[in-house]
Amino acid sequence: MTTLPSPPDILSPQFAADPYPAYRILRAHYPLFHDKGTDSYLLSRYEDVARAFRDPVFTTDNYAWQLEPAHGGRTLPQMSGREHAVRRALVAPAFRGRELRERFLPVIERNAAELIDTFRDAEEADLVARFATRFPVNVIVDMLGLDRADHDRFHGWYASVVGFLANLAQDPEVAAAGRRAGAELRAHLLPLIRARRAAPGDDLLSTLCTAEIEGTRMSEGDITSFVSLLLAAGGETTDKAIAALLRNLLAHPDQFAAVRADRSLIPAAFAETLRHTPPVQMIMRQPSADVALSGGTVPAGATVTCLIGSAHRDERRFSRPDDFDIFRPELSPATAFSAAADHVAFSLGRHFCVGALLAAAEVETGVNQLLDAFPDMAFADGPAPADVGVFTRGPQRLRVRLRPSGGAR
Repeated sequence: MTTLPSPPDILSPQFAADPYPAYRILRAHYPLFHDKGTDSYLLSRYEDVARAFRDPVFTTDNYAWQLEPAHGGRTLPQMSGREHAVRRALVAPAFRGRELRERFLPVIERNAAELIDTFRDAEEADLVARFATRFPVNVIVDMLGLDRADHDRFHGWYASVVGFLANLAQDPEVAAAGRRAGAELRAHLLPLIRARRAAPGDDLLSTLCTAEIEGTRMSEGDITSFVSLLLAAGGETTDKAIAALLRNLLAHPDQFAAVRADRSLIPAAFAETLRHTPPVQMIMRQPSADVALSGGTVPAGATVTCLIGSAHRDERRFSRPDDFDIFRPELSPATAFSAAADHVAFSLGRHFCVGALLAAAEVETGVNQLLDAFPDMAFADGPAPADVGVFTRGPQRLRVRLRPSGGAR
């Protein structure tokens, strides 16, 4: 008789060090598993995770306790029906099409160049510390028309808010720091919002203050919550995606050479990075009725943890799922940053990430500029650095050599 492996503990140090063996066990033997440590049902197979994102029976009611206390109000992901449709219509135009291309792409390009200029002549640099962690937040701060002198404060606030969201073990100090950061951010934003309402400028915060759909405008609470969400989600995920993409390419020299030679492959490299090493490893949902899934039934009102990192390694969905392959036939770069994506890194359905195209523009611009600035790039410390984190995950450091020995180009 075959003995089943023990179900993994997603709060254990072993899981934090490398979750992928645990994901394999869950998919094979426990596709629906109630995890006592998080008091949630773990979904590990692609078809179940995709259904949880698409099927309206899976609500975002859980965000009332998972997001709202840190963001200080209801956020776009926890809304539904007309409320969600109207609020999304108010903010979405800034993150797509002509608005993104003409108004904000220059902001993205300028911020990438300014950061690279700070280490352009260095022989070595940590691309996480010098570029990836700063780039997306700097872009968002500039898009909003906020004071660039406050960049470091925004970094600190968003890190604490993300810590609140990722606090699976419910550490009270982490929770308190997240609530405190959210309150400080709101206090900082409120006078700015009132000033932009009175005298709008050509920036995203002014757009949020003045936009109107069907007689509805965003309240002060709507705006502060959205800005908080934008900083946390847009900063943390794009930061880790850029670092992981560069690490993955450096670890696969043939694919790195292909991207250097043909920059149109950057979106494919980004899409495969989102699949292979997604920056957000899990997203939660709450069913409004009992739901039958692989391995059993989830009761109404329970918390469901959708394991994106596991879904993306599902042998039923992807061939050679543990391999990094930017030429993977199951992923289409043409749809990778839309609601028709072949992966679930941005969720799916009505709550598909409103900032997906912004993230794609940041990644493509940032990687292009890095490759232009540094024709020679290699790991400075030997092997590829491992990812760190459980809820969100990515390289903590990415130290690279930017010039051949002797400094010659």
